[in-house]
Amino acid sequence: MEFLTDLFAQGQLWLFETLVQPLVFNLGGGNLLEDAFAATGWLLVGLLQIAVMLTAIRGLERWRPVEAQTDRAAKRVDVIYTLIHRLGLFRLLMFFSIDPMWDYLAGQMRMVGVPSFQLDALWPGVTDQPLLSFCLYLLVFDCVNYWLHRAQHQWNWWWALHSLHHSQREMSMWTDNRNHLLDDVLRDAAFVLLARLIGVEPGQFIALVAFSQLMENLQHANVRLWFGPVLERVVVSPRFHRRHHSIGIGHESGGRGTLGGHNFSVLFAFWDVIFRTADFKLQWDATGVRDQLPEEGGRDYGRGFWAQQWLGLRRLFGAS
Repeated sequence: MEFLTDLFAQGQLWLFETLVQPLVFNLGGGNLLEDAFAATGWLLVGLLQIAVMLTAIRGLERWRPVEAQTDRAAKRVDVIYTLIHRLGLFRLLMFFSIDPMWDYLAGQMRMVGVPSFQLDALWPGVTDQPLLSFCLYLLVFDCVNYWLHRAQHQWNWWWALHSLHHSQREMSMWTDNRNHLLDDVLRDAAFVLLARLIGVEPGQFIALVAFSQLMENLQHANVRLWFGPVLERVVVSPRFHRRHHSIGIGHESGGRGTLGGHNFSVLFAFWDVIFRTADFKLQWDATGVRDQLPEEGGRDYGRGFWAQQWLGLRRLFGAS
């Protein structure tokens, strides 16, 4: 762990001194160097993630694809979403909007004497074991993520935004970040607040987000892959998550068109087992939203990035 941490720190410093610092100075942002250094960490993580996607996960998609994919325009839009998130543009939006509010609230809490809290300090020795501490926080984050994901499928106003993610008919490793930006702001704000409440260090937070995102890239990949009858009930596989995206199955339950669904877990499938929302049928269905189908009205979710964002807002106002 120390070797990897040191290697990452050296890469972050090199990238900052070579690229980011000169750019910040040229833009007149000398007072933002500390924040720019932190942003460089997110940028480096994003570049490493994209490298893994283009090598390992893309290799899996070529090895055993679920379906032949011909809609290259739809995939290019998903690539744009991925680059916005992984190269720091979305983090930049959060920096100028949500982060200052949390910084202010944290400062006010310290001023009135609210004690700081670290979840991993509740058990002796955990803080001295970085890997154990990471796993503990990962479990907490994933449990919260499960319930947030269920809320996205349960509340009409949130589904109006989240349905954009499900509207991709040819799902691939790029589909993970295909979300309405307002949807992402809500979820990211929740996790930033959670990280502050339970004492997650900035470096740990980056590692938690990076690991989760790569796993989600794999889950959305166009690959005919599952993890076997035992591991499938522990870790979310591409097969398990594709069932969540299945038309009329993954985002519906009970009556026709009723919001709900199955397989909400993000990393660990046992949350769906515990809370009785798991569907382990070993099949690979067509993906999408029921109301996209011509016989169901042929709803337009937009072809381009801005069209998708605008139509998401229209759905939101309609649901409200």
